[in-house]
Amino acid sequence: MQTLSDAPPPGQPPNPRRRTHERPTPDLEPLRARALEVHGRLCTEYGCPVPFFAERDPLSELISSLLSHRTKNRDSYRAYQHLRQRFPTWEAVRDAPEDAVREAISAATWPEQKAPRIQAVLRKIDELHGALNLSFLATMTVPEARVWLEALPGVGPKTSAATLLFSNLRRPALPVDSHHHRVASRIGLIAPGTGLEPAHRLLEALLPPQWDAQRVYDHHEVLMMHGQRCCFFERPACQRCTVRDLCDAFQTRQVAPVGAA
Repeated sequence: MQTLSDAPPPGQPPNPRRRTHERPTPDLEPLRARALEVHGRLCTEYGCPVPFFAERDPLSELISSLLSHRTKNRDSYRAYQHLRQRFPTWEAVRDAPEDAVREAISAATWPEQKAPRIQAVLRKIDELHGALNLSFLATMTVPEARVWLEALPGVGPKTSAATLLFSNLRRPALPVDSHHHRVASRIGLIAPGTGLEPAHRLLEALLPPQWDAQRVYDHHEVLMMHGQRCCFFERPACQRCTVRDLCDAFQTRQVAPVGAA
């Protein structure tokens, strides 16, 4: 594990141990074709391009993403707004008593865990970069920027991708939330039982490398919306699903009852 004394020079990835984001290999082409067909149909269903929901700088988006873990959107938004109202700068959040930060973000789940983590992230960024600012990530490739971010305390693939894509950096990195993950698994874009973290690399490998941030954002959003509005965790509405003919889970459900006693 990297410690504070292991820090590299400012602007360099803190820890090269993480995986690079691999490009698709030829045997992935059938899956890529299915992913693109799903993308096209869901864009027709839900409307693309999808407007970006925020214009935050990357550090603010990083903190917002950390607050959103296992938290409903309205509650993480409240927690973020209260934090910004209570503390005028990220330096003030870094240096505040932990209980004051915890109180400010109490609308989020597990504020007792998120408050020290946010402060640890701010301290680490300051140590590595010399300032509480992540605009330098714009000079890195997306894989390099993700490695840099994922070496920070509590930052995984979803948070690194969200920071790069949702912030005003607008970099083409694919976040995978629980809805997106469920839809991708049922359709067969990833194998059953694939965890959320490895799913990021596998699903990103199915997207054309030339896609810009808007196309990547559209892909994330329409799969997420499909999970929220149709492909529910329990009792999915398969009868009105626009991609059911491409869905492994749907085909299995249709075939399984045939031989039932």
